[in-house]
Amino acid sequence: MSDRVPGDAGSAILERDPAYTASLPDPRGDAKVELRYLDDEGRHMVLSMGPQHPSTHGVLRVVLTLEGETIVHAEPDIGFMHRNWEKQAEYRTYAMNVPFSDRNDYIAPFHNERLICEAIERLVGVAVPERARWLRLALCEMERVASHVLWMGTMGLDLGAVTPFLFAWRDREMYYMLVQQLSGGRLFPQFMRIGGLRNDTPDGWVEAALRWLDHMEHEAWPEYVQLLFENDVYVRRTRGVGVITPAQAVAWQASGPVLRGCGVARDLRATDRGVPYDQVGFRPVVAEGGDVYARNRVRIDEVLQSIRMAREALRRLPGGPVMAKLPRALRPVGEVYHEIESPRGVIGLYLVAGGDVMPYRAHWRSPCFVHLQLLPIMARGHLVADMTAIIGSIDIVLCEVDR
Repeated sequence: MSDRVPGDAGSAILERDPAYTASLPDPRGDAKVELRYLDDEGRHMVLSMGPQHPSTHGVLRVVLTLEGETIVHAEPDIGFMHRNWEKQAEYRTYAMNVPFSDRNDYIAPFHNERLICEAIERLVGVAVPERARWLRLALCEMERVASHVLWMGTMGLDLGAVTPFLFAWRDREMYYMLVQQLSGGRLFPQFMRIGGLRNDTPDGWVEAALRWLDHMEHEAWPEYVQLLFENDVYVRRTRGVGVITPAQAVAWQASGPVLRGCGVARDLRATDRGVPYDQVGFRPVVAEGGDVYARNRVRIDEVLQSIRMAREALRRLPGGPVMAKLPRALRPVGEVYHEIESPRGVIGLYLVAGGDVMPYRAHWRSPCFVHLQLLPIMARGHLVADMTAIIGSIDIVLCEVDR
C-alpha cells in the first residue's frame, strides 16, 4: 500500500489505517481541509471517472464508490458545460431561437430545429407546405442514420475496436457533404425555419442523397455488423451488462433506444403527424434484455429502418413551395409543450408566449439528462471496466444535458 497522497483529485488510495485522511493547505488561509479517500470502515474507495476520461463522451464526471474493482454506487456529476440556453432563449426572438437550438444536441441539429419550429407553428397556427414536411422527414431520418453511425464508431473505440471509428468518420463525412450542399453549414445547418425550410434542394442533391443511403445500406451497415455485433469480444463485453428492467425504464421516464432496449415499444414517430411518418410504414424497433447489447441492437436495426424511410420520403417528394407565408413579427399568446423522437430519445420544448416577439419562458427536455439518472442502477455490481460500455450505451450528448 502506498503512503503517498495523490495530487490528482481524480485519484484514490487504499491505506492500512481505515481512518486515514489527507490534510492539504487551505488556499484561503492556514486552516486545513480533509480529503477522505476511504469510508469509515475502510472497505470502499471513491474514484472520480472523468471529466478528462475519453470514454465519458464529453465533460462528464462519474463518482464511483468501489469495493475492490466492483462498483457499489455511481453518481453522475454534471453541469460543466452549462450555457444557460433556456434563459438566453427569453432574450431572443422566436426566429432567432431556431438556429440557437442547434447548440443543444449538436449531433442531431435537424431534430432540434424541427422541435422548436413545430412548437412555434402550433402557437401561431401555421400550416407547413407538404414539400417541406417530406423534406423534414428525410433530413431527420438521414440524421438519425449519421448519429447512430457515430455512436457505433465511438462505442467500438471505447471497447478497443479502432476500425469502426474510422469507418464512422468516413460515412459521416459523406453525410456532412450533403448537409453542406443543402444548407451551407455542416455541424450547425441552421436550415429549418418557422413555416418550412430556408431554401429548396439544389440540383442533383436528391440523387446524391439517395446514393449515400444506398452506400449505407449495402456497404457500410454490413461492415458495422461484422466488426461489432459478430465480434465475440464485443458481445461478451455487452451481454448482461448495465441491465435495467422495463418497469425501471418506464418509472424513470426513459425513452429512445434505452427504453426500447427493454422491450417497451414506445416511439413517438408512431403518432407523430408533424411529418408524414404515417405514410411511410413506420414501426418501432425493440429488443429484449435491457442490457448494453439490447440498447445497441436497437440502434443498429434502426439504421436500416431510417434508411428505408428517408429513401421513400425523397422518392415521394412532392412539388411546391418549402416556406409558408408569415407575418413580419410573431407575437403569439398562450403556451405549448411539443415533443418529438430524436436519435437519443424524446426531446421536448415547453414555451410560454405573452404576446411579445420573444418567449416569456422556455424549457428544454433532455433525454440524455433523464438517462444519466439511471446510471447508478445500470452500474451497480459491475466492474470499473464495464463503465465504458454502460456510458456508451446511453449515447449521451453533454451539451444537451447541461444546456
